[in-house]
Amino acid sequence: MIYQAYQLQDDLVAPFRTLASAFKNGAMPDWWKTLPTHGHISASLEMLSRFKLTHQRPPFGIEEVMVGNRIVPVKEVVELEKPFGNLLHFEKDIDTPQPKILVVAPLSGHFATLLRGTVETLLQDHDVYITDWMNARDVPVSAGNFGIEDHVDYIIEFLEHLGPRSNILAVCQPCVQALIAVAIMSKRESPATPVTMTLMAGPIDTRESPTTVNDLANEKPLEWFKNNVIATVPARYKGAGRKVYPGFLQLTAFMMMNMDRHREAHRKLYLNLANGDMEKAQKTIDFYDEYFAVLDLSAEFYIETIERIFQRAELAEGTFHYRGELVDCGAIRKTALLTVEGGRDDICSLGQTTAAHDLCSSLRPHLKRHHLQANVGHYGVFNGKRWEKEIYPMVRNLILAME
Repeated sequence: MIYQAYQLQDDLVAPFRTLASAFKNGAMPDWWKTLPTHGHISASLEMLSRFKLTHQRPPFGIEEVMVGNRIVPVKEVVELEKPFGNLLHFEKDIDTPQPKILVVAPLSGHFATLLRGTVETLLQDHDVYITDWMNARDVPVSAGNFGIEDHVDYIIEFLEHLGPRSNILAVCQPCVQALIAVAIMSKRESPATPVTMTLMAGPIDTRESPTTVNDLANEKPLEWFKNNVIATVPARYKGAGRKVYPGFLQLTAFMMMNMDRHREAHRKLYLNLANGDMEKAQKTIDFYDEYFAVLDLSAEFYIETIERIFQRAELAEGTFHYRGELVDCGAIRKTALLTVEGGRDDICSLGQTTAAHDLCSSLRPHLKRHHLQANVGHYGVFNGKRWEKEIYPMVRNLILAME
């Protein structure tokens, strides 16, 4: 009943949002704009009209990028289309080939567009592809299930499509699946095994410096999660009847971790709107438009993530089996490894990503690098000025070194 209750509440509030939006956009007579309280009324209407979540992927909106000393148009092309996620290519019309890189976006309640800044920066020097995950509530039940090992299948298939001499960069939760995929491909001696692997703020070993996220995943038995946070997609959607972990629950959990910060951000947004400071207001609006765009996860993927990555730490323990085959990260011998952590990351703390170095025991020292960005939180590892100016050069230089 979780999803039905959420949907009922959203349906009840929707008319008020529509009315507020209509008033804000000109339905009220001109004279009301002369009122002394006009700014606060307008700000209130804006806040009410924004009281919603969206469940559709926002556009990446990357239309051009600076390559060398010229601006180059960018076109999004779906290279491979699959039920639970597409391989999206950001094509550029340039004469000199650039290193191919697959960006593995998190599948944790937000769309791949959360990495818009990551992609835009990478596009300067690389031929960029990304895993564009689907909202599970829009995937028909006839498409089957999607668990962790299916996730690994997608990564391997996408890397094989890119072909030899490609690179992989994973952000947050899929660092585990990316590492597994590279280990499997290395053992099979696949020619498409990437030459570099960058793992950024990912839970390779959640036993290291546990965070609130880790504690929440471990303080209750697996049955509790199955019985309390798994819901059935309502009949109005394409995925009707599918069992999912709703994106609105994940968003709620994330917001509760930093509620004071979000409350303050919206207080400032209201004041900026009321005072007519639209430049400052727009920055907050843009961030929350992205942050409030949520996707549902398939129930099996979510439950397996809780059990196998957070509760059992199977990869770190050396007990992870993929399609019946024990995963051995020691099989990775030629793929250079870079791990990145944020010193103020409250989701994936220090040591959890670095653990990949111990697992990749066959890699020679010159193929291993680690970067600690001491002054950023989780989001700052892959977005913002620190990513662009200090972290990205580490990624670029590793790929250049292996070219």
